[in-house]
Amino acid sequence: MAFTDKYTIGTKFIPKPSRRRSGLPITKVRFLVAHDTGNPGSTAAGNIQWYIDTANTVPQTEVSSAHLFVDDLQILECVPALTAPPEKAWHVLYSVPKDNELYGVNANDAAIGVEYCFGGGIDADKAYAKYVWVLAKLCNVYGLDPSRDITGHFFLDPARKTDPVTGLARSRRSYDQLLRDVVAEYRECTGAVIALPGTAVQTGQATVAVRLNIRAQPSTRSAIIQTVAPGTILPYQAMTSQGEAVNNNPVWYQNIQGNWFWSGGTK
Repeated sequence: MAFTDKYTIGTKFIPKPSRRRSGLPITKVRFLVAHDTGNPGSTAAGNIQWYIDTANTVPQTEVSSAHLFVDDLQILECVPALTAPPEKAWHVLYSVPKDNELYGVNANDAAIGVEYCFGGGIDADKAYAKYVWVLAKLCNVYGLDPSRDITGHFFLDPARKTDPVTGLARSRRSYDQLLRDVVAEYRECTGAVIALPGTAVQTGQATVAVRLNIRAQPSTRSAIIQTVAPGTILPYQAMTSQGEAVNNNPVWYQNIQGNWFWSGGTK
């Protein structure tokens, strides 16, 4: 399926074989794990350089790695996932059972790990847009369902980890919003029809109260299709209560063309 390549993916590979990159292949990618770095202000390049510098000196009990790091400037791959056949990375402890319960396999053997960089001088909006896009891109490449095949590190290892919840919160986002935005991004970049969570058939019409953007998805980061003037009457065919919350209101309407407008801009 064709996918809109909004961004480029750079490479800065960890040397192999090394403790952080074995070079072992992933036979089949089954799901994605969303992470954050846990280190506010650290960049994609900086985190990967640390991996490279410690590739063979990191104690065996502290070995970790991931496939991709994302900040406001770039998407960088340090273990192959998109630019070459996928290899294993060490981003979830083998001893935690949740990945096996959910997917029947260990995350390190069958999942791509994507790290979100946040805080400090990083532009949260730009970093988040890239993070959402690359998760959607991975779903497209590996035939994954963006509404089901992404999980957070905190969910797999709740006793030790809070990512990506902590990083997203520092960027004024939530984990649930991330999952919805990835579905929306996937739909926008592929044209595929995927039911958004919380969407229900509901017909009616709304009168626009302010200049209102009609967007491809129920999110202010989605592409603007049209801007309509106050007083315009907009028929709608569905609504979702799980769109992006604007002024604490997450309700969006879907017009008959399949695009979305925020209910708070109508009366």
